[in-house]
Amino acid sequence: MGQRGEWIPPGAPLSEGYWQALLRDGEFGKAAPTVSRADLWEERVSEVEKGPEATTESIDAEASWERAQELMAQGEVLELPVVGSNRGGLLVGWNGLQGFVPASHLLEVEPSADERERQEELRRLVGTRLSLKIIELDPDNDRFVLSERAAQVDGKQEEGLLEELEPGDVCRGRVTNLCSFGAFIDLGGFEGLVHISELSWGRVGHPSDVLKPGEPVSVYVLNVEPERERVGLSIKRLEPNPWQSVEERYQVGQIVKGTVTHVVDFGAFIQVEDGLEGLIHVSELAPGTPESAQGRSCDPHDVLQPSDSVSVEVLTVDGARRRMGLRLKHVEPGLDPSAADGPEAGD
Repeated sequence: MGQRGEWIPPGAPLSEGYWQALLRDGEFGKAAPTVSRADLWEERVSEVEKGPEATTESIDAEASWERAQELMAQGEVLELPVVGSNRGGLLVGWNGLQGFVPASHLLEVEPSADERERQEELRRLVGTRLSLKIIELDPDNDRFVLSERAAQVDGKQEEGLLEELEPGDVCRGRVTNLCSFGAFIDLGGFEGLVHISELSWGRVGHPSDVLKPGEPVSVYVLNVEPERERVGLSIKRLEPNPWQSVEERYQVGQIVKGTVTHVVDFGAFIQVEDGLEGLIHVSELAPGTPESAQGRSCDPHDVLQPSDSVSVEVLTVDGARRRMGLRLKHVEPGLDPSAADGPEAGD
């Protein structure tokens, strides 16, 4: 769940945590400049200070962290001053600590706003006071995270919503945040996570390729952990898995049309229908018969480009391993990707 950190669905590859992605990609992902941790949480005690003053500050800081833990457990709402802003959100001060409020947890910052509008709104809020609730604490990493949205949600209401959810439920929500490892979805007072592997049956380079902040979506509930306030969601589970019946629809020797999606050093990936990609290995890229292509070597980037429409021969089909081997037959550069329209018999 987004407010407490990253959730990884069973079988999904390990990925970096939510805050590492936020620092690298920015609150809404993609092409944010690198931001150091010091930009978000200033050090309270200098590493070089070793005298009594440093000890006193350390003791005071420890007391502040302990008090913050109590307030978080009690669900207290704090009225705090906004002391600064950065690309990801706002900085607030409390009891000698500096806290961070992500932009997606602010009521007046629309998820659909563009970068310029969002930064203007963040700067405008500097100097004001906000009603906030603590949503994450990590003293060892100076992580003190708060939310304005959480302060508006009654704790019992959130608990009730979590208890009502069950695996297999289908819900409506709204995209609040996109990071490299997935999309956070507001389900009505709390957030669930759609891991990037659960966005589509096809290849997804970044969640922003298929979703945008503020967009309403339907999601399938994978699992619910009320005690940890985590909900795992899926979007692709609402659609049939195209690999389950692939061997019924495609046979070795069949000629099909497809669209180039990615070109890599060892070949090219071809979308033959929504959610279904096959690979043309570099050894199968030269059009013509295997005999005429034998011994040739080529750079895949010299032969194909993304969005090219191609005719390919099916060499292998393995639904269980989600693999399809292809051989290039013909290239029609620059055609619309919608040309990939499923099986087409021929030779």
